[in-house]
Parts: sequence; structure tokens; C-alpha cells
Amino acid sequence: MSNQPSDAEIAELVCTRLSHDVIGNIGAVANAVELLEEGDMDFLDDIKSILKTSSAVLSARLKFFRLAFGLDNANLDKLDLVEETIRGYLKTIGNQNFPVELDFNLRDSQYSKGVLLAVMIIADCLIRGGSLRIGMDASGRVVVSAECSVPPSAEKLAQIRAVLTGENTELNAQFAPVFYLLSWLKKAKINLYLQGNGQLGFIMASTKDNN
Repeated sequence: MSNQPSDAEIAELVCTRLSHDVIGNIGAVANAVELLEEGDMDFLDDIKSILKTSSAVLSARLKFFRLAFGLDNANLDKLDLVEETIRGYLKTIGNQNFPVELDFNLRDSQYSKGVLLAVMIIADCLIRGGSLRIGMDASGRVVVSAECSVPPSAEKLAQIRAVLTGENTELNAQFAPVFYLLSWLKKAKINLYLQGNGQLGFIMASTKDNN
């Protein structure tokens, strides 16, 4: 296999990962419908709660996945919609006790898809919530970083770094957003830098202005 997966292999990874991320809530909806068909009204309140929660999670995640992995479209230029979509997705990751807060200050829509993918990668590493910041530094580079009370797994961070640097090309669906991000960066002519000192974050800078 070459240093990086082919487009077809990345597509397989993405399909596997997205299916994994929605199957649990689809199963919950199916179970709730089955209870409704049995006609036992003793569980009606529980059924309503399951359907409400699961449908909200599915809707938020599918909206996020459509922007992050779908064809480029005008919605990526609508930064307010990008922010709303990220907030909705993060609510499906955290919980009431350990929410993931968002500070969104992106001003350049050419980075929207890269930011969405970076958010997904970082969210995978947040163990007990935290805060996620998306903004621009003094030199105009986009920064996506996180702060959390419980440090992310050093092993997981090392695995992500290995995929980004090409040291690890093992086809693991867990890292589908990382492989897809690398492919997108190349096509978009955007450089990616990792924050140092074990921090959880990415820095993106376009090379187009230098051509």
C-alpha cells in the first residue's frame, strides 16, 4: 500500500465510521417503535424520551456529517450555519455533566470543511467535556484547539499524530476523519500544523496566497 490510502479506501473508512456513529441511535429508535407496536402504554413516557433524544442526535450528526464529508456547497460559506452545526454535533458528544463548550470566531469560509473535520478529531479525544476554540491568530492562520480538565489519552494523540505525519497508514475507521482531512488539505492547498507540547489542536494556513 502507498504512504496514504487511496480515495476508495478513504471512502470505505468514512462510510464505516459514520455508520458506527449513527447505528446506536438508529437501534434505539427501532426498539422504541417495537415497544409502540406491542401496545404497552406503561412505557409510553420512556418511548417518547427515547424517540426525542435519538432523533435529535441523529439529526445533529447527519447535518454535521453532510457538511464535513459531503460535496462542497454554499452552506460551507455560511459561517453562522457552520457554527450552529458544530454546536449541535458537540451536544451529541458531551452530556449534561461534561458538556463541550464552543468559542467560535472563524472569519474565512475556505477553512470551513477543515475546521469541521478538526472538530470531529478533537471531540473524539475529549474524555470528560471541555472547551473548544475556533479562531484566527495574529498572522491569519486558523486555530482549532481544546482545553479539558482530564487530559486526552497520550496514546490516542500519538496515533493521530502518526496518521497525520504518514508514519501510520493502517486502515482504521476510528481515524477516518484524519485520513479525510489529509486528503482535503492537499486538494485545498492548505498546510496543517499540530500544536506542540502535547496540546490538542491544529493550525491551518492556506498556501494559495503564496502562489
